[in-house]
Amino acid sequence: MGKPEIRFKGYTDEWEQRKLGELVKEGILEAPLDGNHGEKHPTSDEYVESGIPFLMASDIHNGEVNIYSCKYITKERAERLDKGFARNGDVLLTHKATIGETAILSNLMTEYAMLTPQVTYYRIKNEERLNREYLYSFFNSLDFQTELKTKAAQSTRPYIGITAQQNLKIILPTEIDEQRKIGLYFGNLDRLITLHQRKCDEVKSLKKYMLQKMFPQNEQKVPEIRFEGFTEAWEQRKLIEVCDYVDYRGKTPTKTENGIFLVTAKNVKDGFIDYETSKEYISENAYEEVMRRGKPEIGDVLITTEAPCGNVAQVNKADIALAQRIIKYRGHIGVVDNTYLKYYLLSPEFQKILNAKSSGGTVQGIKGSILHQQKIIYPSYEEQKKIGQHMDSLDHLITLHQQKCEELKKIKKFMLQKMFV
Repeated sequence: MGKPEIRFKGYTDEWEQRKLGELVKEGILEAPLDGNHGEKHPTSDEYVESGIPFLMASDIHNGEVNIYSCKYITKERAERLDKGFARNGDVLLTHKATIGETAILSNLMTEYAMLTPQVTYYRIKNEERLNREYLYSFFNSLDFQTELKTKAAQSTRPYIGITAQQNLKIILPTEIDEQRKIGLYFGNLDRLITLHQRKCDEVKSLKKYMLQKMFPQNEQKVPEIRFEGFTEAWEQRKLIEVCDYVDYRGKTPTKTENGIFLVTAKNVKDGFIDYETSKEYISENAYEEVMRRGKPEIGDVLITTEAPCGNVAQVNKADIALAQRIIKYRGHIGVVDNTYLKYYLLSPEFQKILNAKSSGGTVQGIKGSILHQQKIIYPSYEEQKKIGQHMDSLDHLITLHQQKCEELKKIKKFMLQKMFV
């Protein structure tokens, strides 16, 4: 059959190509028989708070089975279904509604789970012939996913039944040890991706919590959480009293294929400018005219006024242009620190005020004249700096974990192409 481009040392044999159905017939794999359940699919009024997990395609994502948020049915209802009993160790594959999501069922606290007709289980019967982790990794490989989705697309609605699945090719090393090493390698990659994603989510939750607790709420003069050594009440002023601003709303500048990067409302995200979401430019010759009201400087704080309303970012590059629907603020030196200002505008307290003052139907927006009159509450300049630095450190951790996740996902994608025939 051939050999993969990247391979562990010590293995030289050709790989073999089989059909999934052949492995089932030989007792290497077990899979459900084709056809529908003996009874109709349970309806929403039959779901219960606890019992037998009833797994749908939507419960399987990125190699994980979400047991904790899935639907449940009673054991009596489950036993009236004659197919779809999945157990820990089964390799699950979605084949309807969502095509090609796969996972190893491992966190099941009951004897079994029930599967909707959207999900197939594959159970290893002969572990000396086929490695579970290898099968899961192979289901993720580019060639298998392409074949699976191509066959599924031939139906009126994307679907591939168990009979058609068993005609799909599986390509595998003849030596079980090589299968195990491949499965272990991808398992380790998945664990690292999951670790960094969880760390990222944890820091995001911490950031959300600190945005609530480090800024005063509900007309209070001090926050719930504060750095030691600071006891004074915070001041409250209008944004226009403590910040300079430039409102860039007006005529849309002429776009060019390259030149000065134009930051639009789509680029302004949760505290940062996303330069990948949208890439628009204006000519260098037009820059002075477009930015005649005031050029952005590193540290300036941006807020979108509509589509979407209330997204915030801080300028981190020189020589960028700003489009309409963006207002730029710059705190008065020694009065309002720009980084503090960024996080204050992101805080739930200010976002609540912003939502209350916004107007419009489907597209919510706020006029600059109204935005400038909104209150900002702030402590001493020194305390502001500490708050800004603390929140920046959380954002830095989030970025690090996100970047590590993306790097590992790219490695996994590359190796899924190169480690299979």
